[in-house]
Amino acid sequence: MTDAGLALGEDDDDLAAPGAQVLEVRLGVGAGRLDRALADAAPTLSRARIQALLTEGAVSLGGVAITDAAAKPQDGLYRIAIPPAIPATPQPESIPLTVLFEDADLIVVDKPAGMAAHPAPGSWTGTLVNALLAHCGPSLSGIGGVARPGIVHRLDKDTSGVLVAAKTDAAHRGLAELFARHDIERAYVAFVRAAPRGGSGIIRTLLGRSPRDRKKMAVLARGGREAVTHYRMEQAYGPPQKPLAARVLCRLETGRTHQIRVHLAHLGAPCLGDPLYGAGAPAAAVRAAMEEAGLARQALHAAVLGFVHPVSGERLRFESPLPEDLQRLQAALELL
Repeated sequence: MTDAGLALGEDDDDLAAPGAQVLEVRLGVGAGRLDRALADAAPTLSRARIQALLTEGAVSLGGVAITDAAAKPQDGLYRIAIPPAIPATPQPESIPLTVLFEDADLIVVDKPAGMAAHPAPGSWTGTLVNALLAHCGPSLSGIGGVARPGIVHRLDKDTSGVLVAAKTDAAHRGLAELFARHDIERAYVAFVRAAPRGGSGIIRTLLGRSPRDRKKMAVLARGGREAVTHYRMEQAYGPPQKPLAARVLCRLETGRTHQIRVHLAHLGAPCLGDPLYGAGAPAAAVRAAMEEAGLARQALHAAVLGFVHPVSGERLRFESPLPEDLQRLQAALELL
C-alpha cells in the first residue's frame, strides 16, 4: 500500500532546500526498485525526475538522504523535496564584474574561473549572463526581441579571461560576423604537462563529439568541423631535454568547443588540472606545484582579445593578466 500527500510552501526538513515543496509518500517493503515505486506512488513526477532527485539527495527516509535509485523500498514515510522551478529566462543577479570596456553597444569583461558564461544544466544561476543582466540594467536593448546580453563566444566555466558580450542587435550581428570570418585576435596562456611536440607549430584537425564519451570533444578522422590552433612554447620547466611542464601560448584561428584543451592533449601536452582531457598524471614535482598553487581547474587563461568595434569601427584590444592561481602555479613551476 502507498499513499501520497503534498505539503506546500517551505519545509522544516533540514534536507529540503529553501522554498522546496515536499511530497510525502508512504511505501511498504517491496521487491522492486525504489525509483519505480516512488514514481508509481507519485504520478505527478516522472521516473526520470525521481532518479534526478535521488541523485541530488532530495529524497529522504527517517531524515536520512537516499541516493540509490535501485535500492529496494523500505517501510516508512519517504519525503521528496522538490526545488522551486527555475525561471525560463535568466534573472538579474548582483555579481561583481571586472569590466575592461563598456559602451552603449558592447561590454568586455575579465571572467573569473568558476563562472559559466550562460545558464545551462548544472549552472542555472551565478552565470555571466545573470551578472550582466544586473550590471547593464536598462541599457540592454532587445537582442532577438528579448532584453538580454548577446553571448557571441564562450569560455569554459573553469577557463578565466577576456570575453565580449553584445548589448544591442547591431553589435551582436557585427560581432557574430567577425567571429564567423575569424577576424578576431584571441590568445590563451596554458600550463601543460610535459611540452608540445616541436615546441611550436600549427595543429589543424577535424573536431567533433567523441564517439566514446558524449561529454567530450575529440580529434576525428572524418566528420566534425575544422579546428586550427597556433601554439608556441614560451617557457619549459624541469630538465631541458625532457621538460616536466611548460607554459604555452595558443592563438585561435577557429573557435570550437574545448578546442585548445583537445588540441594540446592531442599533442601529448594536456592542460594541467584538466578533468576531461588531462589523461595521465604529471610528474610528482609538478603535482606538488599544482597543490602548492591550489590549482582546482584546467590551467587555461584567455589572455588577449582584439577586434574592430562592430558599430564604431574602432580597433580594440584587451589583455588580462594571469589570475592569482595561475600566478602561483607559474612561480612554483619556475622552481623545478
